[in-house]
Amino acid sequence: MQLQSFGAACTVTGSMHLLTLDMPGGQRRVLVDCGMFQGGDEMEARNHEPFPFDPAELDAVLLTHAHLDHIGRLPLLVSRGFRGEVHCTAPTAALAETVLLDSARLQTDGYRSDIRRARRQGHEDQVRPPLYEEADVHRTLALLRPHLTFGQTEKIAGVRVTPERAGHILGSAYLLLDTPDARLLMSGDLGNRESGLQLDFTPPPAVDAVVLETTYANRTHRPWAQTLEEFRDALRDSIRAGGKILIPSFAIERAQVILHTLKELMDSGEVPRIPVFMDSPMATRATNEYFEFGDELIPRVRDALQAGEDPFRPSTLHVVPTSAESQRLNKYDGPAIIMAGNGMMTGGRIQHHLKHHLWKPSTNLIIVSYQSPSSLGGRIVTGADTVRIMGEEIAVRAQVHTIGGFSAHADQDDLLAFLSTAGKPHVWLVHGETAVMDAFRPVLEAHGLKGDIVPDRQTVDLLGPGFPTGRPPGLVVEGSAEHAARVTGGE
Repeated sequence: MQLQSFGAACTVTGSMHLLTLDMPGGQRRVLVDCGMFQGGDEMEARNHEPFPFDPAELDAVLLTHAHLDHIGRLPLLVSRGFRGEVHCTAPTAALAETVLLDSARLQTDGYRSDIRRARRQGHEDQVRPPLYEEADVHRTLALLRPHLTFGQTEKIAGVRVTPERAGHILGSAYLLLDTPDARLLMSGDLGNRESGLQLDFTPPPAVDAVVLETTYANRTHRPWAQTLEEFRDALRDSIRAGGKILIPSFAIERAQVILHTLKELMDSGEVPRIPVFMDSPMATRATNEYFEFGDELIPRVRDALQAGEDPFRPSTLHVVPTSAESQRLNKYDGPAIIMAGNGMMTGGRIQHHLKHHLWKPSTNLIIVSYQSPSSLGGRIVTGADTVRIMGEEIAVRAQVHTIGGFSAHADQDDLLAFLSTAGKPHVWLVHGETAVMDAFRPVLEAHGLKGDIVPDRQTVDLLGPGFPTGRPPGLVVEGSAEHAARVTGGE
């Protein structure tokens, strides 16, 4: 079993893992996820690089879930020659249509805006075209095979594939791949066992190797009760300030959790009823899928759906369908909650609201999602005095609240619980910052497990011994003494 990771290796975005598996009749090349890099300009530039393999030679693509950083480059893969099948669960296929069409639209709109600006400056040749357009998405959707069902084994490209519930978002699955040599587990993204929405992940069986996400492998989330209290208090303080309350939110899972939580807090009287504007057409469309696939949700949400109720609709909710209506919110007086995408503030309508309100001391920004250090949100969290938004330098005078307990990702305790039923596998670490993965390795060792950091783009033998130090040769871990010496120019 050989693995090459061309995304989510030593970073938390752009998941794309190429497996080369020895099977009767020859090798099989299976791609697990094909995500888009999100973050700063340097990270997003990787989306435009050629694939380091021939897409036409892939035997199959498997998807773990429908977040953009796991499926966002699928249309590019198709436009560059992939003609095989893309296998996923039914909810993943439904959400993928929403996510990819929205991605194509944003890229096309962004390109048109950028090219107009560049023409005025005489630099139109420096503007990158969109990665893909809507027609590419439709060609991709035609290749989706939404037949994967939790607990049921399918034979794909000669490999026995069994998806199990990952508990991260609707339709999310970790994948068990059986070959004559071994059983491999590809975790995708695993869920927080104290999710306010999703059922817990299914405990895995014993396996020989695990490729494991590590987004929060060096920490534990706040308990759900504390998260609710923190969110409630942030809302109360924000409402007293009298200004706008901005909540950047990913359209899938996070938006639905926040809407459900707002409804409960307002219905119980713990938070005053003020207008809530859902300024994300994608989140609105995605929420519709939760009505069809409610059996994946925690009992009180599932039961509400089955009773014909809408657990995602606070009584003061207003859906904002058009960009013109979104812009009119700037003239709205008084306190109001504005939820808009995207969660890391790297694009979408939230940037429009930040531009108009981030510089006001009466504004409150409530951050409920992971922020990549290089993203706009990451710079705000780390205390930047000003940030560049839509071509302008904007002062950061708003009150910033960071609430980590809403995370849909497993924390360290969740990851250890997940591994506790998996036997004694070799654990290969992906989808994490290098410092986080390096801190997790001794924790694994204390539990009798060997953990190795997967290098970016290099081939590793998943059944081999790994690296003597757990780090790939040449890898410098951020925050280490070696990293500090390089930064300062020391020896």
